[in-house]
Amino acid sequence: MKVILTLFLSFFCVTTIWSQDVVMDTTKAVDTKYREDQFYLAITYNLLAQKPNNVKQTGFSSGFHFGYIRDFPLNERRNFGLGLGLGASINSYNHNIFLSENTSGEIEYINLSDADINYTKNKFSTYLLEMPLEVRWRTSTAEEYKFWRIYTGFKVGYLLASSTKFKGDLGKIKHSNIKSFNDFQYGLTFSAGYNTWNFHLYYSLNSILSSDARLGEQAIDMYAVKFGLIFYIL
Repeated sequence: MKVILTLFLSFFCVTTIWSQDVVMDTTKAVDTKYREDQFYLAITYNLLAQKPNNVKQTGFSSGFHFGYIRDFPLNERRNFGLGLGLGASINSYNHNIFLSENTSGEIEYINLSDADINYTKNKFSTYLLEMPLEVRWRTSTAEEYKFWRIYTGFKVGYLLASSTKFKGDLGKIKHSNIKSFNDFQYGLTFSAGYNTWNFHLYYSLNSILSSDARLGEQAIDMYAVKFGLIFYIL
């Protein structure tokens, strides 16, 4: 009996010491300086706000956004911080404003509905290099990768290229790199959700086109509003 008790106590002591070592090793493995550096991918539906009279969107206007954001925690728990990133986006807008080039090479804007011109496709597209800046709050820890998040911020984009496509009664017409597009486009952003799936909103603070773009006597002072889903990937 004494032998069994001695063996049991010895086994218990060894097991306890081994368990403590495992816990200590596990504790050492936790990264207390973790960052939520993330790749992001977003798909949005693009709206045109503040449209001129009798201007409407037609079809589905989409946006595709991707990039990388570096995380800068600001508190000890590391669930609040800033994010600064670099990315790109491709945006299309379907509408009834036709861009026509006159004999002097200048772009004129015509309302297809008012001119009674039939068409099956009429859109312009923008290709932007973007820099997002975010204020970030989340429920993450060093060991938990599924968490709630709320990110708000500001994003500035530089226009790399632009294009227009028309298909209708006038044939197939394309233009590229139109000068009346603003080179810089910027706005407010908001993202919220759980784990990979998150709602995303972008509200532009300046017009897509410059003040030179006019539809008759009215300036085409349209703003972009984009909403959809954004996916964050560690």
